Amino acid sequence: MSMRILTVLAVLLALPVSIAWAATSGPVRVQVVDERGVPVRDAVVELDAPTWRGGRIAFPWRAAMAQREEQFVPGTLVIARGSTVAFPNLDKVRHSIYSFSKPARFEIDLYGRDQTRSHTFSVAGAVALGCNIHDTMRGYIRVVDTPFAGKTDANGYVTLIGAPSGAARLTVWHPRLRAPGGEMSKQITASGNHKFAVRLR
Repeated sequence: MSMRILTVLAVLLALPVSIAWAATSGPVRVQVVDERGVPVRDAVVELDAPTWRGGRIAFPWRAAMAQREEQFVPGTLVIARGSTVAFPNLDKVRHSIYSFSKPARFEIDLYGRDQTRSHTFSVAGAVALGCNIHDTMRGYIRVVDTPFAGKTDANGYVTLIGAPSGAARLTVWHPRLRAPGGEMSKQITASGNHKFAVRLR
């Protein structure tokens, strides 16, 4: 058999695999509700698709969490692993930032208005933030390894776009979720609408 025929056969054999890799589902729409059926806001939803080929993860929102009116804004931020998050202080008072969470243990000393500090998050997982000066301040950063992630709106919905079709693992995380690590997972088919019921503290 000639080298040219062998080359053509190799290309033809590889073609279906390439098509399978490229196939994407329609939008995956997920609603998160509590045990009473009430929508859960700011739950982080992640879709782990085994056929995703990997690559750079980029979200349309900024990797930033401000301090405004003595609150972390947004209260929950979703970022890709390896991202550097900016923490601008928009208050008239000074703030610090600390975390004792396993994925990111760090502390940023006091800094004032219109100043910014930053930290790089290199491990996936949930990170709880606080301020040494203001005990009521709480913020959460969910560090993910998938581009198919987001947080739910006021009606408990999030739409994930571009996931490969087929079986996938859907994970929901929320700081008040009654489960180890504040997260629950289940297997789904990556297409259409899904409802995820959780129990909250």
